Amino acid sequence: MLEGKIALVTGAGRGIGRETALTLARYGADVAVNYSGSREGAQNTAAEIQAMGRRALVVHADVTKEADCTAMFHEVEDALGKIDILVNNAGITRDSLAVRMSEEAFDAVLDTNLKGTFFCMKLAAASMIKKRSGRIISVSSISGVRGNAGQMNYCAAKAGVIGMTKCLARELAARGVTVNAVAPGYIDTDMTAALPERAKQEILSQIPLKRMGSARDVAEAIAFLASDGAGYITGQTLLVDGGMGI
Repeated sequence: MLEGKIALVTGAGRGIGRETALTLARYGADVAVNYSGSREGAQNTAAEIQAMGRRALVVHADVTKEADCTAMFHEVEDALGKIDILVNNAGITRDSLAVRMSEEAFDAVLDTNLKGTFFCMKLAAASMIKKRSGRIISVSSISGVRGNAGQMNYCAAKAGVIGMTKCLARELAARGVTVNAVAPGYIDTDMTAALPERAKQEILSQIPLKRMGSARDVAEAIAFLASDGAGYITGQTLLVDGGMGI
């Protein structure tokens, strides 16, 4: 499905980013695995990709810094070739009620989740316009669609990702580049695994499918949007949420 394609996945050392990188490789793509914190996680992801017979590149970049993003794109293109698929996954949380949220916590989340996505979108767009083809897929969140108490910074950033997706989709459509987002709901990750059982049951009561999603659920949605089968889909946000957004 993605044979011959070059993908860059930010924040691919763990969680949804890791599973996305592995899923794209299973479908035939060569993958650049970006990380900012843990190199070990990124190396493990790359090793699994290489075990599938695909090329993998581990690349460090802090997406909050435009110079880092620019250097990352150059490194990927020099090693693997022009990027066909960009997945903006890098993100952080700094949760707190609005009246207690510090300026630092607000800025940190917007810098990574929103500004970092902007930098990578901008760089990918410049390259893909020249090729007149490409896929840009960004990870938003159900929190950016319906809001969530204690996450004003995160909700603002993820809602902003949806807005940027719509804007860039209009700008790039005539050049054959599609721009979409996925909005995961409650996904079974290390973070949700640490929740008290009562909190988990409260979450499950809000999900029509009565289960948390998996990273693979999100990764498969991303892989579809990256494929030729999604060539007539742009500017959309696909909710991977078990029905929470109904």
